[in-house]
Amino acid sequence: MLKIVADAGAIASGEVARLMGSGELGGAGIILPVPVIDELYALAASGDSRASRALGEVARIHSLAASAGASVRVYGEKVRRTYGDTESGAVGTAVRSIAIDNAATLYTADAAQADAARAAGLDVRLCAPEGGRSRPQFLAYFDDSTMSVHLKEGMAPMAKRGTPASVSLVRAGERALTREDLDAALSEIEDLARSGHAPDIEHPGALVLQYESYRIVATHPPFSEAREITIVHPTVAMSLADYDMPDALRQRLAEGAEGILISGAPGSGKSTLASALANHYNASSRTVKTLESPRDLQLDAGITQYSRLDGEFSNSADMLLLVRPDYTVFDEVRRREDFEVFADLRLSGVGMVGVVHANSPLDAIQRFIGKIELGIIPHVLDTVVFVEGGRVGSVYSVSMRVKVPSGMTEQDLARPVIEIKNFETGAPVYEVYAFGEENMIVPVSEDAGASGVDYLAQERVRDVMRRYDNDPHVEVLAPGSVRVGVSKPNIAPIIGRGGTNIAALERELRVHIDIVERGGAPGRGAPEPAGGGADIGKGVPFEISEARAFLILEVDRRHAGSHADVYSGSEIAASSRVDRKGRIRLPRHSRGAREIADAYSEGRISVVISRS
Repeated sequence: MLKIVADAGAIASGEVARLMGSGELGGAGIILPVPVIDELYALAASGDSRASRALGEVARIHSLAASAGASVRVYGEKVRRTYGDTESGAVGTAVRSIAIDNAATLYTADAAQADAARAAGLDVRLCAPEGGRSRPQFLAYFDDSTMSVHLKEGMAPMAKRGTPASVSLVRAGERALTREDLDAALSEIEDLARSGHAPDIEHPGALVLQYESYRIVATHPPFSEAREITIVHPTVAMSLADYDMPDALRQRLAEGAEGILISGAPGSGKSTLASALANHYNASSRTVKTLESPRDLQLDAGITQYSRLDGEFSNSADMLLLVRPDYTVFDEVRRREDFEVFADLRLSGVGMVGVVHANSPLDAIQRFIGKIELGIIPHVLDTVVFVEGGRVGSVYSVSMRVKVPSGMTEQDLARPVIEIKNFETGAPVYEVYAFGEENMIVPVSEDAGASGVDYLAQERVRDVMRRYDNDPHVEVLAPGSVRVGVSKPNIAPIIGRGGTNIAALERELRVHIDIVERGGAPGRGAPEPAGGGADIGKGVPFEISEARAFLILEVDRRHAGSHADVYSGSEIAASSRVDRKGRIRLPRHSRGAREIADAYSEGRISVVISRS
């Protein structure tokens, strides 16, 4: 009697059940190893949908046994791993032992397991996955204009069609997809992964792999709330000559630039331009490699595409340096270590083309700030290209020189400054430099807003005022003068008792500060009284005391004869004239005096002198 031992791959492929249903295994004794059942259960319990479907195949094999004239038995013992064994290796060894003990033919979908079994003298049948026998079913959703297909449980199939400049999301099918539809599609994709298309990313609930020119991203619980499959396919292959760009830029990209950063929004055509550059370099007799995860750039045969080696691009970079490429295309630079690898390869003399997601060329440069040293950036990047709708938009050049930053005048403020210039005009657009412990990115073009000095003043004042208010609004009124809008309850603490706090802040920041209520009218230390017309001046220092029936606020004698307003927070609590000894005398039992006495302990009292 024919005896068969089926491992997890053979069961999951559906080959055993298919042969039973066709009658080819009539009279056979089918052995399902205990270690295989245990392995499938453990994987299914962790959320592996492939293992769940394989357990379903086990049940199907049992149900087909009677009609197929075959016998099915579960045989073996729970696997016991020895030191150094992986779990899958221990299971594979146990399965081969069961096949040897029963003089059975081993059915497997694993080529390595098949080789090991043949080496042990076993008869082997290598089961081809169901998905490996024909073209994947998802290809039916694609036509020449389809950029991506989106399949989700409970939703009708959707597709993005058009060009990068004009994309529309349309229905690709009328019927809403069921869980069974998505399970079948997931199974097909997982079969692809087992049939030579190794996944680029694989986690419980997530799988990313490249099938020909199609990038497949499949997710299911526990990672996503429902089953979903997204398949992305490039619709346009372009050469560098196809792009509408100035000859100077074309020449720079083709020959002069060696630290190129291609930026843009998702789907804007960044990778298409990167592919065009790589193919151009390859056609120009230069050695070109890529770093990709997943590997989905459309490249000429002479370009080798590398992924993460042992899960890290840093390991891939070590290999790249040994093969000495002239150019390396890095698609896409996302993680901190990706930026470090990009910089390391460029500083090693390799020409680099990086692809990053960004909303502007400046955003792309900013993504490098903080991840590598500021002074290294101009040695890593020399050209930043922004792609919009498949077309080359803004282009910046990056360089460094020692100079006084724009807007500053003192020569002793000279420092290394990264200049970001418009490539076509050569006009500076931004400057990047270190100021104290901060890295400043300052616009310098005519339409970019404040000068360097004003920008620094605003940022410095804003940082200090955040001690008192979460959202201070800072406006530069004139050189050395700013207006700060804060919430009403925070005005008095900023001014401080007798105006001492605001005076200290002015000394610290070396600017004149007007404090106003955010969204209100400007003032100096306090809002203007309701009656208007008062020439409100600066809050002045004062001392407070009590004498018999009076509350006395004493100010400098030079204010004698002037009118004084005493504020509790932002409201006038009392008004009086300063006597010849510099005193403001308020009856102790008056409403204003009581309010001042209560607010004084909280530091909310200020005295403002106006002209006499």
